[in-house]
Amino acid sequence: MNSSEEIAVSGMSAGRSAMRMGPAELVQAAAMARRFYLEGKSKIQIAEEFGVSRFKVARVLETALERDLVRIEIRVPAELDAERSDALRARYGLRHAVVVESPADAEETPDPENLGEVAADLLGELVNEGDVLGLAWGRSTIHMAAALDRLPPCTVVQLTGVYDAGTAERGSVEAVRRAAQVSGGDAHPIYAPMLLPDAATAQALRHQTGIARAFEYFDKVTVACVSIGSWEPGISTVHDMLSDEERAHYASLGVAAEMSAHLFDTEGRRVGRDLGERCITVKADQLRRIPEVVAIAGGQRKAAAIDAVLRSGLVTSLVTDTSAADYLMTAGPAPKPALNRADPDGA
Repeated sequence: MNSSEEIAVSGMSAGRSAMRMGPAELVQAAAMARRFYLEGKSKIQIAEEFGVSRFKVARVLETALERDLVRIEIRVPAELDAERSDALRARYGLRHAVVVESPADAEETPDPENLGEVAADLLGELVNEGDVLGLAWGRSTIHMAAALDRLPPCTVVQLTGVYDAGTAERGSVEAVRRAAQVSGGDAHPIYAPMLLPDAATAQALRHQTGIARAFEYFDKVTVACVSIGSWEPGISTVHDMLSDEERAHYASLGVAAEMSAHLFDTEGRRVGRDLGERCITVKADQLRRIPEVVAIAGGQRKAAAIDAVLRSGLVTSLVTDTSAADYLMTAGPAPKPALNRADPDGA
């Protein structure tokens, strides 16, 4: 993400109101403004150069703004919506919220691919050398990894099993490998399905050498990237992996959203915790302890699910689109700030 501030410093043609200043005042004000806004000099340095007090410099700079001698424009790329981003960050108490323009077919397309591209740039800002980056299964996470072009040296670990072990090379495993390749760090993939037939099978897999090694890193993760799914066909991989009877059971518990095989109701409370016993995934309590958890999710069909997961307190930052953001800004009462990381269950 590239944002820029353009400072236009003009002189004698600064406008009718500015012409009330005498020519010497205009020239001096323009020079001071150029030193301060374009050259990055401090008010003290400017005061020493012009032989005046720093308070005089402060008054001149203030007058230059008031009289349109200096114009400051804040500009971001067209695909980023800075106003919605800031409003969304404030409403949910997030550390970062980045809203991108929805594509024309946003109503039918959850998680547009450009979300992954923006998330890749965001990770380039958030990840520091020596961090442990965790990647959970999700189409948006895979898009993000494919778009990565810069990461400082870091360890990359897979946080969940894969949707289908037979497609591991094209999914979570490849995303982990790609991120590690870009960063030059170690990769710790998980070659196992996310959902197993029963808790005993899942427990046995967790003790296999490669999977156990990845699990050892879960408590060391400093930045995590996750996806969010609505509880409906095609929008949640966990939903699609269950039988009709199991889906009906969890629906009866009020499930509205899924993230990394954890289920949430509309208030952000976890439901159906027994499902986690059958899954290869990072625990919710471990996610809550990770300093930075970035969720990538968008589209109208996922908007309510995004709201539910944000209310859980597990997510600190969000990359989404305008269609989801517009829903989120009016979705029920304002939630508790996410950065408190409070557990809605009180557990």
